[in-house]
Formats: sequence, C-alpha cells, structure tokens
Amino acid sequence: MTHYGISLLPDLAPEQRSAEHYYADLLEVAGLTEDLGLEYVKMTEHYLNAYGGYCPDPLAFLSAVAARTRRVRLMTGGIQASFHHPIQLAARTAQLDALSGGRLDVGFARAFLPYEFDSFGIDMDSSKDRFRATVEAVVRLWTETDVAEDTPYFRYQGANSFPRPTQQPHPPVWAAALLTRSSFEWIGDSGFNLLIASAPSREQVGQVKEMIELYRDRFRAAPGNRGREPRVAISVAMYLADSDEEAIERGTAATRRHWDVFGAAAASWQNRTSTSYQGYREAVVDKHRSGPSEKAGLAVIGSPRNAAEQLRQIERELGTDIVLFQVDCGQQSLEEMQRSLKLFAAEVRPALGGDR
Repeated sequence: MTHYGISLLPDLAPEQRSAEHYYADLLEVAGLTEDLGLEYVKMTEHYLNAYGGYCPDPLAFLSAVAARTRRVRLMTGGIQASFHHPIQLAARTAQLDALSGGRLDVGFARAFLPYEFDSFGIDMDSSKDRFRATVEAVVRLWTETDVAEDTPYFRYQGANSFPRPTQQPHPPVWAAALLTRSSFEWIGDSGFNLLIASAPSREQVGQVKEMIELYRDRFRAAPGNRGREPRVAISVAMYLADSDEEAIERGTAATRRHWDVFGAAAASWQNRTSTSYQGYREAVVDKHRSGPSEKAGLAVIGSPRNAAEQLRQIERELGTDIVLFQVDCGQQSLEEMQRSLKLFAAEVRPALGGDR
C-alpha cells in the first residue's frame, strides 16, 4: 500500500510572507496532515535564498511538529550532509528521535547549489565522497561504540554518541538521488531507502524508472540487506480544487512562481562546472529555467477525479512506496494548502483504494 504525506520546501522571501507567518502556516498544515490520516511530514534544508532559505534547520522545524502531533512520521528530506560534522548529526537526529517517541526518518542529500558550497567553503568536486563518508559515519555513531574515523573531512577517536537512537538499530535512513547511476547503486548497496531528489519530467520517467529498478536490484543483492525491502519515496507538487479549470489555472501559476524562484537560485551554476555534478545542468537547471512546461517535474494538479488518475500513473510508472505532496509549492496560502489536503483525504485517497 502506498503511503502519503507532505513535503515542504519554501520558495518565498520576506516580502511575500514573514518567517513567523510561514512557520505558523506550516505547523497548522502539519497538524492537519496527521488529523487526515496521512503518514509523513518532510522538510528539507537550504540557505541564503528564497529557494529553501526558510528551512535552514529541518530538525528544528520537525521538533515543533513533534510537539504538536502524536502519530505522523517526521522526515528530513534531506539534511545537506556535506555541510555538517557527523558527530553533530548523529546526536541531533537521535535527540529528535527521542523527543518524537521514535518517529524520525532521516533523509540525507548532497546539496547542489554552488553558492551554498562557496559560502560554507566546501569544494563541490569532493562533495560526493564527503557526503557518503558523513552518512556512513552517522550510522556508525548511532550503532557502535568507541567509533574512530580518519577521513580527509573529519577525524576523531573513541567517540560514543549520546543520546542513542530510540528506534533500533537506528532511524530509517533515506538518501537522495536524481539521475546519476552510481548514486542509485551506492544507496542500494548501503541498504538505505531512496528519495527521488526531484520529480522527473515526463521525458525522464523511463530513465528514472530504470534507475529505481537498478536501486532495488542492488539493495536485494547486498548480503547485509537480507530480510529487508527497499523503499522509494518521491515528492510532487500538488494543487487540488473542485474543478479542473480552477486547479489548472491556480496550480500552474503556483508552479510557475516556484520555478522562477528555483531558476534564480540555479543561476549560480552559470559558468560553473564540477566533476561531481557532470551533466547536472542539462538534467535539472536548463530544463527548468523557463518555468513549467512539458519538461517540468511531474505534478498532481486538477480536480479530485483527475488527481487520482495522475497519481495512479505516477505510482504505476515509478512503483513508489511513498508519495509526498509539495503543498507549499509556489507560495500557496494556508487556505490553499488545507483545501488540497482535505480534497485528497476525502476524495482522492478513497478512489485510490487507500481509505484508512
């Protein structure tokens, strides 16, 4: 059975909505997500720009969600591991796991915006190795004692992380990937769950499906993963209304605003290259620079009847286990986010056979 939730990635600046107002809206939406029986609230991490800048610390936001809820799972989607020390990550995630009563899923991402790497003084070319080393070190700190590491990025000896995770042996781990084959292979070999980093365009669906199948094959073939099953989650923009006409008009305007903000952030790729991000501009930046089109990411926009069919197609083509709705996409109001979620719970999910 497919599970559902919300995926939050702010795309607004103070002139559109204050941080206090935005967070208050999202806490209301997170509470509604639980009340409606959805399973996940996910928040990502970015800095310094309207694209994601209101979510510099997903663990802090999810702590506030934890205090207001009792059942819904909390997911980072993901922590930009290249910008953090593993000792800090292991301790802070385990703390939230305890505060939430063992409801935390920890998603990691590699980061991709050049201005963030520049501001943290971290070399983009080393980001893949740094990311993998950090994630693997966090898992060891959760599960082992007297941990020692000696990498180009961090060194320590005899480390015993506290608090220990509430979930045993540790919280579910998710890692983000887009189109790079080696990323899907590493995630599968490592026994981590897979986050599709960005909803693929219609023309990319076949390629992403192939990579998901590769991930599942590698996961099941790894000896350390016996007895476990791979899981795949994807985030898609959602805008629902009673009529297709209203949803398409307002939802398309929202996605246009989102991609305008994304395009401004992605402009930092101009005249930049990185050996760790070969082909990335072609795969993501250029395709979305002009805003929503047939090349923009898959989305669920329409009346409940058509939204159900769109979701069936996404789940059929990609075989996802979890679909997370980007309800804040395009600076949507609290009322718009609430309406989409209520229509999904009342009319779309029952049509999908997922009435809980």
